[in-house]
Amino acid sequence: SHPLLCPPGIKCGGVLSAPSGNFSSPNFPGLYPYETECTWLIVVAEGSSVLLSFSHFELEYHDTCAYDYLQVYNGAARDRGNLLGTFCGHSPPPPFSSAWHVMAVVFRSDRHVAKHGFAAAYKKDACGGQLSGLSGEITSPRYPESYPNDAECRWSIGGAGGGGPLTLVFADFQMEGGQGCGFDYVALFDGPSVTAPRLGRYCGSARPPRTVSSTPHLLIIFKSDFNIGGRGFKAHFYSAGECQEVFTTIKGNFSSPQYPNFYPNNLKCQWSIQLPPGYRVKVFFLDMELEGRSSLTGGCDYDHLSAFDGGTENGSLLGQWCGRESLAPVTSHSNRLLLVLHTDRNTAKRGFSISYVGVVPMNVSCTRTDFHIQIPIQSLAQLERNRIYLGTPSCAAQVVGRNFKIHTRFDTCGTESQRRNNTSVIVSTLYIDFSVGDQEDVHQYEVQCEPKRKEASVTLIAGPDPSRLSQAENLVDAQQWEGEAMDAREIKSQDTSDIVFISICILAGLLMVIAVVGLVLL
Repeated sequence: SHPLLCPPGIKCGGVLSAPSGNFSSPNFPGLYPYETECTWLIVVAEGSSVLLSFSHFELEYHDTCAYDYLQVYNGAARDRGNLLGTFCGHSPPPPFSSAWHVMAVVFRSDRHVAKHGFAAAYKKDACGGQLSGLSGEITSPRYPESYPNDAECRWSIGGAGGGGPLTLVFADFQMEGGQGCGFDYVALFDGPSVTAPRLGRYCGSARPPRTVSSTPHLLIIFKSDFNIGGRGFKAHFYSAGECQEVFTTIKGNFSSPQYPNFYPNNLKCQWSIQLPPGYRVKVFFLDMELEGRSSLTGGCDYDHLSAFDGGTENGSLLGQWCGRESLAPVTSHSNRLLLVLHTDRNTAKRGFSISYVGVVPMNVSCTRTDFHIQIPIQSLAQLERNRIYLGTPSCAAQVVGRNFKIHTRFDTCGTESQRRNNTSVIVSTLYIDFSVGDQEDVHQYEVQCEPKRKEASVTLIAGPDPSRLSQAENLVDAQQWEGEAMDAREIKSQDTSDIVFISICILAGLLMVIAVVGLVLL
């Protein structure tokens, strides 16, 4: 809680718990006092909402409202994730409808320039209003109880500052039916008023389809007649852009809404990464700070980020995170990955920044003398074979069946011998060139072989912006691709090369023995 800074004798702020009421700045309609801070907390019955409106508004003007201001919070004050807006000057705030049963209003004045202030009114269970968050939920009056007769509600959604289209999804819908929906209905308009194009008119018990506006505004009208009701509806909306994105490029990055500033509360945001068949999606967490774990359960019960394999929330859960953690990269098992951010009603944090890259699934193996690299053509269907090479462009891949293949000896293709962890290894760089026109985009993978054990590995060393990766990330988890295993002939050729190598060693040994015996006899 924060102290209410008021001059002696001035009544300022407080808790408003009646079903409806009025409040105003100190001394209204006279000039408000200097250096004043007031907080009104409006609390109505659980399950109800609050409609707040302003009949008069006049504060000192500043382009960022840095001097005198009024702030409206969708919930408890001082939680930046609940902030609906900061206002000053002569333009009154729009009517606000809360997403739950608590709303807060903060008024603050500095030591210079006083104006007449504001007058506001609120009431509970009012339906409709102006909704300006990036996402939110609306319900018919009294939902899930039967809605009242002769009701008319208007929700105007928009003005969040994102400027993107709005998506509306109905989670539940049951109303009186009738041909043409002439009795009870929900109507949707592609703009801020009924003069905008109508997107649909719905009644009965069939859930309306998912609706996407073409403008940053959406008007929803609910109307009931004099008899026969129903449970009503529950719907949630979100702004596209910051909160709902689809990525199809081989690499990219994105962040939580308003990052690095605090994200809003009451969000459900989705980022879908959809790459060509054969790719895997590798996600790098560059920064993350969400609300922490529950002290009761130890789980991510409040705000959390989840990753799902396959592109839908029905896919297998790859991970769920919260708090402030340094996370290892995550790789999908298919060419699609979905990230979902849930935030609750309070305690917002900085959010996250993420980078991803499409990983080319490949099978890398080695003998004592050779590298074998195999990549399904479907993974790189848009590339010519000369765009895939080991070490130098002269060592380009060959097309064999449904695969790109590189089979090369260790003494070619820029291969070099190194010592790592007191072990001799053979190292080279595989280049996959996705460049288009002047846009250079070359992915580099380090391939490594330990000849004694005939063990190979592959590591991404340049994919997403290298300056953003703290270290090279091993891609062993991405090497299991749905393609043909190396055929028996190749495995036999590997074994044959080993036999030839051993035979040469034995022959050289015999020749040395013969030479030594010859010298002794001489």
